[in-house]
Amino acid sequence: MIDLTGKVALITGGSRGIGAAASIMFAEAGSDVVVNYLQNEKQAAQVAAEARSRGVRAIAVQADVARNGEVRDMIERTVRELGRLDVLVANAGIWKGAAIDEMDEATWAETININLTGVYNCCHFAARIMKKQRYGRIITVTSTAGQRGEAFYSNYAASKGGVISMTKSLAAELGPYGITVNSVAPGWVDTDMSSEALGRPGEREKAAAIIPLGRVATSEECAGPIVFLASDLANHINGEVLNVNGGSVLCG
Repeated sequence: MIDLTGKVALITGGSRGIGAAASIMFAEAGSDVVVNYLQNEKQAAQVAAEARSRGVRAIAVQADVARNGEVRDMIERTVRELGRLDVLVANAGIWKGAAIDEMDEATWAETININLTGVYNCCHFAARIMKKQRYGRIITVTSTAGQRGEAFYSNYAASKGGVISMTKSLAAELGPYGITVNSVAPGWVDTDMSSEALGRPGEREKAAAIIPLGRVATSEECAGPIVFLASDLANHINGEVLNVNGGSVLCG
């Protein structure tokens, strides 16, 4: 029912976790795919190859989303090689924390630069293309931490809360150009980023205990809502934060 044939989707942080699952799911829906990565070229190439096996065009592009010039070059390459940019999935992020009285400035700055400034950089250049097309779909990946806060991860919560506010602001700003801007806010997800925390004795069970569905989400269960928001089924959804947390945080 979801058909994205002829579309081009750029997924940041696309080499693993939610980003990799979304890249494959976009390809299965018929979209050409740009798999952004920072360090793991081999893994990104594998994701792109898997996308191509679905019969679409797919390329892996290295860029640090925190660096404005690298994002500009990535989006210019996307348009040059694939012809357009219809969907931006701003997914790249890090999760590092500390008590506020122990957190150093470098940890704070790195988190804000990647998680928040990185989204600004991507939206800044993507909007230029999408406004000319009079069409676009921007989906940011935020977090329950940005909705309710998270002890010992105030930097992460602040960055994701900022992205939620940016999402709503851009929805109002870009809507008149045929561009919708929405967010998917996962809770616990079984990814590389959470593997250390969930791998500690008893932590997975503790996380599952606060989720009414009784388990941690898979990457695919977060990728599905992302693809939905990029589809025609979501044409009149704009400025929404779609919670994907199994009911652990019940906020509108």
